[in-house]
Amino acid sequence: MTKKAKDEDKQNPDEEHRPLIEDEESPEEEPDHPGWLSIAEIMKISDPVFENSKFLIGYHHSSNVYVLAGDYLTIVDPGNDYTIFGELEKLGFNVLDIKKIVLTHGHRDHCMGVFELLRLPPIWEKKGIEIIIHAGGPAEFKKMLTETGFTLTEIEGGETLELSGFEWEAIHTPGHTIDSICLYHAPTKTAITGDTVLPQTMADADKAGGGRLDHYLYGLKQLMKKEIENILPGHDVPIARTGRQSVEQTYEGVMMKIIDVSPEDRITWMEGASKLAERGLLEEVVFCCDKELALRPGKVSVMQLKAFAMNDMGRCEEAVELLDQILEKQADNAHALAAKGHALLGLQKYAESLPYFDDALAINPEIKEAQIFKGMALTFLGKHEEAMKIEAFKTEFAEKFKHEIDKQQQEKTRDDGQDA
Repeated sequence: MTKKAKDEDKQNPDEEHRPLIEDEESPEEEPDHPGWLSIAEIMKISDPVFENSKFLIGYHHSSNVYVLAGDYLTIVDPGNDYTIFGELEKLGFNVLDIKKIVLTHGHRDHCMGVFELLRLPPIWEKKGIEIIIHAGGPAEFKKMLTETGFTLTEIEGGETLELSGFEWEAIHTPGHTIDSICLYHAPTKTAITGDTVLPQTMADADKAGGGRLDHYLYGLKQLMKKEIENILPGHDVPIARTGRQSVEQTYEGVMMKIIDVSPEDRITWMEGASKLAERGLLEEVVFCCDKELALRPGKVSVMQLKAFAMNDMGRCEEAVELLDQILEKQADNAHALAAKGHALLGLQKYAESLPYFDDALAINPEIKEAQIFKGMALTFLGKHEEAMKIEAFKTEFAEKFKHEIDKQQQEKTRDDGQDA
């Protein structure tokens, strides 16, 4: 039962003795809130960074609160519950030891408790707390903080923050909101993720807070570059040892939202990759292809789609390796031949690329990409007249030339208008 519910019981002492109407089901009691817990004990991490640190699982309208204890105290997300700060002294802490507050983003359930904390008389008098938030955080919130007279530090992501005597990397992970950040402690492979990664669910992209699904993919990819085992999330219980899996599951969930697919649809990784390719999400295409190849090694259609995506991403050397594997199995695969020519073109091996375009067009003269890329290779080799004999390349070249002329004319007209 929550503290609030217990208080209500005290105000209504006869309530628990009221006879139940026949067949009326007794309401389910909420489990007792566990209160402040030791991060080191719960996560089984024996490192000084968490030796004396605590966390509080959030109540209904409040996020989890983390107290990092070391040379001083740092609070990550003070939540939105005015009752918690009076309990710090029961944990053996002195509120005057709080020197920094880090906000993972500007949602009320994570940040509004900061004002309750700053209003505590000893803190208000000393004004010795620095509040750290991303520069994209809510302007009104930052204005309110500035007006209190406390130090406000705006970050962009990529900074190394010294928190309670330990180094944490700030990672900008937009998506849920534009200002979402995560904190990463490399020695323990631990990330504090706010609402970017949660244990049982996925946070929505809050449009009002600048959230966007494509940004969400970007933010999650920043996390996937790190070696993450443990996650201290903004809500629900921490995740020990399987943090990487949770990040990937969130990444997969965002991809499914982007292509408007629900888990019940049960599409294959290859089907997902194809839908993502239509949207130009090439890194996600490669991710899905790798998942499909883990289940079905050597499947040519998957390898081919992955190679196409790699070419378009400029990962041409990797594409060549993959295409060579395909051509060992299917020497007459016209699209694989054209794709290898494309990869060699990307590697500036113009003369070497030409035979692959020729072989592809001998098998299928209608492959427009092979015609255009062959024209480009010839142009780079100085064979302009030969290149212009390729109708598809000539058309493409003329259209691009016209586009550039139109663009220059528009810029000139705009400049002349400004001068006038």
